[in-house]
Amino acid sequence: MNVNKGNIYEILNGVKQFILPIYQRSYSWDIEQCETLWNDIVKMQNENKESHFVGSIVNIAEKAMPTGVQKYMLIDGQQRLTTLSLLMIALRNHLQETGCAAKVDASRIDRAMLKNSGEEGDDEYKLILTGADKEVFIHLVSKNETKLLNVHSKLLENYNFFKGKIEANVGFIDKIYEATGKLSLVNITLERGSDDAQAIFESLNSTGKGLTASDLVRNYVLMGLEPKQQNAIYKSLWEPMEGLFEYENKSFQQDRFLRDYLTMKLGRIPRQNMVYEEFKRYASNTTYEEVEQLCTDIKNHALYYTNIIYKRSSNDILRHLYEEIEDLRMEVSFPFLMHIHHSHFNQKITEAELIEILRLCVNYVFRRSICGIPTNSHNKTFATFKNQIREDDYLNSVKAAFVLLDSYKEFPTDEKFAEAFLSRDLYHTRTLSYILKSIEDFGNKAPIQIENYTIEHIMPQNTNLSKEWRAELGDNWKEIHKAKLHTIGNLTLTAYNTEMSDKPFSDKKEMKGGFVESALRLNSYVVKQEHWALAQIEERANLLTNEAIKIWEYPSIAENVLQQYQAVKGETPQYDLDSYDFNEHTSLLFRLLEEQIANLSSEIKRDCKKLYIAYKADTNVVDVIVQQKALRLAINMKYCEISDPQHICQDVSELGRWGNGEASITYSDPSQLPDIMEIIKQSYHKQADSE
Repeated sequence: MNVNKGNIYEILNGVKQFILPIYQRSYSWDIEQCETLWNDIVKMQNENKESHFVGSIVNIAEKAMPTGVQKYMLIDGQQRLTTLSLLMIALRNHLQETGCAAKVDASRIDRAMLKNSGEEGDDEYKLILTGADKEVFIHLVSKNETKLLNVHSKLLENYNFFKGKIEANVGFIDKIYEATGKLSLVNITLERGSDDAQAIFESLNSTGKGLTASDLVRNYVLMGLEPKQQNAIYKSLWEPMEGLFEYENKSFQQDRFLRDYLTMKLGRIPRQNMVYEEFKRYASNTTYEEVEQLCTDIKNHALYYTNIIYKRSSNDILRHLYEEIEDLRMEVSFPFLMHIHHSHFNQKITEAELIEILRLCVNYVFRRSICGIPTNSHNKTFATFKNQIREDDYLNSVKAAFVLLDSYKEFPTDEKFAEAFLSRDLYHTRTLSYILKSIEDFGNKAPIQIENYTIEHIMPQNTNLSKEWRAELGDNWKEIHKAKLHTIGNLTLTAYNTEMSDKPFSDKKEMKGGFVESALRLNSYVVKQEHWALAQIEERANLLTNEAIKIWEYPSIAENVLQQYQAVKGETPQYDLDSYDFNEHTSLLFRLLEEQIANLSSEIKRDCKKLYIAYKADTNVVDVIVQQKALRLAINMKYCEISDPQHICQDVSELGRWGNGEASITYSDPSQLPDIMEIIKQSYHKQADSE
């Protein structure tokens, strides 16, 4: 490895060429980064500084040639090197076009910074980019301006930025060139096969626009391969995989996909900032053939993933389900959804079974949202759900797994769902349009275009109801209005919302474009009514709730089949508070503690185990072990992470104790509770912050 400090002129001077590997990301600097670079140049010259460090360039030297162009594979620093080259192109063009007097001339820039004189083809250029950037950059270097008409490229945008800056500073051409030469770079040249390029690449604290997790993963997968292998895998697998993601938010979506892919493979959720490290551990020690298999698997799962998020399918039912998944914001379910799509790809389930399982996932999330059950458990539920599947009884095992979810993970029954659907304020939920469209489309062959309709309150929202509406509702109109206004029985769709306004019910029903003319299923009950009061609202609510139970169905599984799965689950003994040896003193301590934990968060649930009582959100927050004279509390954190100013925690990381975590508290007196709860809060908040 050779490390040399120099400037852009020294690095590019000579018959040499820097080639961007095919797997490197495209040129990505925005005007913002170019503005920063330009300001550094101006500031350095104004303050007469000798140098300013702007980062490093890491390359791998290809086999030395006795004649011709010496080539280097550029593995880090392409953004800086490309941007400085754009500045040189803008400076050269300005000198050529204006003929202004300057110490530096255009031909010198051209032959020393941009081209290898006397060489032909790609060898003529000192910098070779990849993909579409290659052609744009060569056109800029060669001044083929006609080839750049109607081209949208960051290269062109940033070239025009520098061109404008130079034109605004025509009296300082020499100073611009001189100051650019003061930008200090570290040029690191590695020997192929003898230096660990990946380790060096990761250790660099580069300036500019940071690499995303997907950038790092791509480099990790392909960097260690020989160029021919890189090209083969990139062209046949990785590039097509990236092409599945649409341009807008592409990097964000790819990063999210990789995290969900790892969640599916590992059965746990990697932290957002640890995706790359987790991927390296997952994919370590792979041969070329294994890299090819890994990339094939990633590409396949990216196809399932992008089909879902971009709602791509030739099957209308699947496409409609993907739309529902988007409406319900079910991103946390994607690891499991990819798994079942892969099962369909491998012919373990039919398309009809895939559709039924997707529908169950939608129904699970929707019913829980209507019942107001916190969503924080969804990610863990879906991350591990594949572990419940029996491939010899795939569909039944999924249904049984849903039915047997309990406590805070439950799949709400018809009774619980109906109770919530009847009474809940649905108007202020983000899913109301989805709900009304789903009910309207239920049984219809031609789904409505929801964009053509607005939500209508049959009984108006105006709290100062007209005398007609007061008479319609009766003496207790205020109570009816308050209780039923935003519930399902009083909500519908119309294309004439503003025209209907606060008009009496009879006018709303009969007016042009009113309920009678609407021809919507949602209004089929409404148009048959002569009056609109409490009885009609409640009757319609019951009718729509019965339809909702059919639309968002509870899993249907034969009782004898479910019993088989219950038997397996039931092998673990069940415990309750009577299972523990409380005395009068420890019982008091426990009641006071549980009350404080309940006040901390409704998300924390009690789970009685054989040896201790666990309080869990997504995982254990604190475990309670009942002793003769006290309760021992196991705090599920590393001991070193706890802030404990009162020194009430004991480090038990080296001791064999029941419960989870490295810290233990002996709780023997109610006066300890305030300090204890401060520690328990830390455990709960650390768990919440890790998502």
